[in-house]
Amino acid sequence: MPDREGNVTLDACIMDHQQRCGAVSFLQNIENHDTIGMLALDKYGNLSGACTTSGLAYKYFGRVGDSPIIGAGLFVDNEVGAACATGVGEAVIRIAGSAIVVEMMRNGKSPAEACKAAVERIIAKHPSVDNMQVGFLALNTKGEIGAYSIFEGFSYAWSNKDGQQMVKSSFNRKRG
Repeated sequence: MPDREGNVTLDACIMDHQQRCGAVSFLQNIENHDTIGMLALDKYGNLSGACTTSGLAYKYFGRVGDSPIIGAGLFVDNEVGAACATGVGEAVIRIAGSAIVVEMMRNGKSPAEACKAAVERIIAKHPSVDNMQVGFLALNTKGEIGAYSIFEGFSYAWSNKDGQQMVKSSFNRKRG
């Protein structure tokens, strides 16, 4: 989505199983782009992830969202799992969203339960989420996947050696 000046900019980060990470923000002159969060578990049991976004539509010039912030838009811990986020970045940053999801998995929650708990934390911290979509996607070291969003409409795809599938995420509220 373009910013208030009509420019499309890109923020992104990557992180691997050794917690090596890198991020960029405010890359200019990009083809239209939307948020993409990607998590991977390789045949050796190593996790990695990436998160990119063009950011909030009509954002202030120079705004940086959650996608390039390690722990907010993406977090990988090879002992536990990985998580990424999409939606209103400020809400995700306020709770260090992806790191929280991974920590909840460390404490015994499934990926789906951890994503749901993070979304519920965001809802509890805001007087209204009527115009705020946030979703989390998580993958643990066992290969279990989970996702959850504030509103319906968040989908994710998964793929493994046996095939691939598009899945509609569970959600807290229906729109309208």
